[in-house]
Amino acid sequence: MSFEHKPVLLREVIEGLNIRPNGIYVDGTLGSAGHSFEIVRRLSLDGRLVGIDRDEAAVEAAAKRLEPFADRVTIVRGNYLDTPSILQDLGIGSMDGMLLDIGVSSHQFDEADRGFSYREDAPLDMRMDRRDQLTAADIVNGYSEAELFRIIRDYGEDQFAKNIAKHIVMYRQKKPVETTLELSEIIRGAIPAKMREGKGHPAKKTFQAIRIEVNHELEILKDSIDSLIDLLTPGGRLCIITFHSLEDRIVKNAFRTAEDPCICPKDFPVCVCGRKPKGKVITRKPVTASAEELEENNRAHSAKLRIFEKNS
Repeated sequence: MSFEHKPVLLREVIEGLNIRPNGIYVDGTLGSAGHSFEIVRRLSLDGRLVGIDRDEAAVEAAAKRLEPFADRVTIVRGNYLDTPSILQDLGIGSMDGMLLDIGVSSHQFDEADRGFSYREDAPLDMRMDRRDQLTAADIVNGYSEAELFRIIRDYGEDQFAKNIAKHIVMYRQKKPVETTLELSEIIRGAIPAKMREGKGHPAKKTFQAIRIEVNHELEILKDSIDSLIDLLTPGGRLCIITFHSLEDRIVKNAFRTAEDPCICPKDFPVCVCGRKPKGKVITRKPVTASAEELEENNRAHSAKLRIFEKNS
């Protein structure tokens, strides 16, 4: 089984982390360890890398890839939301840098039975962690029309969300929606014929929306950032790569708030709320892929990297 893909913005991430050879670094979305391999190569024997991933296959593949550096690597199957407790269990009080590469890996799309792809027929699953209970089938067959409309509109940003939700509910009155291609055809039928040949596959946005809901991706990202910044050592950096506007907006707003948390009215001459800045945003605009990388790696087209540095 192959679990490899080209890590996006690799050079930019390595530069952004500003790696200290004896530091402690965390890759919260380990995947195939593409980024982590380059991080750990730069660590001395007294440095340490902690890799975290929800996906069992990723954990196994990363362990093999990072085996040459086993003396300075710890891999944990878990959720980056739980980084504070994971580090505490490892006896680590703080970290010098952390990377999050948000989204689905190429492997998860390529493994048809995971149910992430709208091009391959498979049971509706979409769980990044198969220990979780909620599946895509539960959402498609169990959510009300209003709930389906909300997630397709908000998480998929699809202009046909209302009609797609309506068509799903109409279909499942006859029988449950069981497979990815079944759902894909329902979505296709809900979109006007003249609009189907636009950008990308007509089911792409709805599949994205359902996947985000299954894995609670936006809530986890939003709930994590502040505590991850708190774990950084002075001068430590948090690097986050996102792949669509919803994620990027969450990161941008969280970083801005951490840099300027004051909630006093603008006309107050001095701050009285007592909220202190946690650090500074390194990237005023998100870092995007170079022309060279875009030619080699299609996944890099929508990637955006933002970096926050803890106060020294």
